[in-house]
Amino acid sequence: MYTTLISTSDLAEHLGDPDWAIVDCRFALADPERGRREYERAHIPGAVYAHLDEDLSGPIVRGKTGRHPLPDVDTLAQTFSALGIDASTQVVAYDDLGGALAAARLWWLLRWLGHEAVAVLDGGWVRWHKEDRMWRAGHEVREARVFTPRIRSEMLVDAADLLARQGDARYKLFDSRSVDRYRGENESIDPVAGHIRGAYSAPYAHNLDQDGNFRTAGELRERFETLLGDTPVEQAAFYCGSGVTAAHNVLALAHAGLGNAQLYAGSWSEWINDPERPVATGDVA
Repeated sequence: MYTTLISTSDLAEHLGDPDWAIVDCRFALADPERGRREYERAHIPGAVYAHLDEDLSGPIVRGKTGRHPLPDVDTLAQTFSALGIDASTQVVAYDDLGGALAAARLWWLLRWLGHEAVAVLDGGWVRWHKEDRMWRAGHEVREARVFTPRIRSEMLVDAADLLARQGDARYKLFDSRSVDRYRGENESIDPVAGHIRGAYSAPYAHNLDQDGNFRTAGELRERFETLLGDTPVEQAAFYCGSGVTAAHNVLALAHAGLGNAQLYAGSWSEWINDPERPVATGDVA
């Protein structure tokens, strides 16, 4: 069973296995239909497509939710069933950004609903294509199965939890966005710049090497042990702009063998809906 990452060579050995569901999660924030177009042009054989906005996020409620709120559990279970996923299925998710966008999101959602056999393809579509592996065009479907959710509520924190933890040294909160956005510089996505007061900077991009592959488990372990310090991983939480790329840090930390951190799914775009919630700018947590 693969539970964090899988190599292209290992995936290639299981193409055509009915108990393996390959899910193409390519998506572009600036062009939400680009991923679907690229999937239909060329994808890993047998892969089905999951759209970040339509399949892996719930509806936005202006002034309340962030930009990619969690889907309703029953709706998400129906989506997974339609993708041909049940308790016996090994799921492999990939995108073209090193797993940093929707692939890590799919990994986290499945884990949140109790499905352990899910992994992100290391290097994603870029590495698969670079290695000149098999591909297929068009649209594919899998035979539907019955996905039964088993919610792991301990994987989540919300805004109220974070407010209650403000100033409590037993907990650590990490911002997964780029350093400039953490500082409040060059903010071009959200209407308020800065970070949640008390949060430390931990850009998800530092989990990847220059080729877009995950760093070794040892390198990731060293990174997160430095970030965590004396804080137990169960008392650490990650957020980003909308709760998507933060899952990349949760995945990397798990791959490093350090356990399961929490996710603030609403993230910065939800946090700033309430002007009473404390924010900070610059390098100061």
